[in-house]
Amino acid sequence: MDALKIKKGLGRGLSSLIGDTKVDTNINKLSIGELIRNKYQPRKNFNQENLDELTNSIKERGIIQPIVVRKSADQKSKYEIIAGERRWLAAQNAGLHEVPVVITEADDLKSLEFAIVENVQRIDLNVVEEAEGYQRLIDDFSYDQNKVAQFIGKSRSHVANCLRLLNLPSEVVDLIKNNKLTQGHAKILVGLQNAHFLAKKIIEKNLSVRQTENLVKIFKTNKVPKFNKKDPNIKNLELSLIEKIGLNVLIKNNKKNAGSITLEYKNLEQLNKLIEVIKFNY
Repeated sequence: MDALKIKKGLGRGLSSLIGDTKVDTNINKLSIGELIRNKYQPRKNFNQENLDELTNSIKERGIIQPIVVRKSADQKSKYEIIAGERRWLAAQNAGLHEVPVVITEADDLKSLEFAIVENVQRIDLNVVEEAEGYQRLIDDFSYDQNKVAQFIGKSRSHVANCLRLLNLPSEVVDLIKNNKLTQGHAKILVGLQNAHFLAKKIIEKNLSVRQTENLVKIFKTNKVPKFNKKDPNIKNLELSLIEKIGLNVLIKNNKKNAGSITLEYKNLEQLNKLIEVIKFNY
């Protein structure tokens, strides 16, 4: 299959994608142990509550929709799941020994397309996992952002915003994956050197997106002043305070270790923001 060929997967659905491949029209039965997970599966974490609900449904009614598989290229006696990993996991939890499958011929690109379409269509992917799926299309199959957008049936800006999150520090990415930080909060932090510090403050203080925007604005609009002939320890302390509150800080310290701390603000808005930051942190 031409890696550059675009199919509007989400617009046409899984059944249409299956129609583009050679499929064994018979529904087969395979043992649970004969199936292995899709190596291109973008979803790394499955919601336990949703999985439990599916398990209970399978116990009552069995698996209604067959799992789509292909022969594994790495393990000759196995079949790789293309679509239906949640059903496979739930079937194991339900104590089934066999599951219904549809066997199809699909290359790696088609396998990744299936996995992305199924996950985005059925239950929203974690935004980082979604972005990693798009990045896989770009890195491994020469897609660009426009082609990814056409394939999934979403805007290019949606794809670009998802991909930008992958530039965040790994600690922040992990917070998004664990649903401790929302996409709305995370996109504000992209490109900031202190993104992890701010992410922890957002979670600690339970900040809204608007409050996060105001906090980040302080860091962006206030430049760190230059200090001349000053004790390095005092200088480091000033820089540390500037990072924490987002305003210029001047520390004067004499030989007797007495002095003053000056916090600079340029208008009433900055004063209010300073008060807000102090309340958030102390």
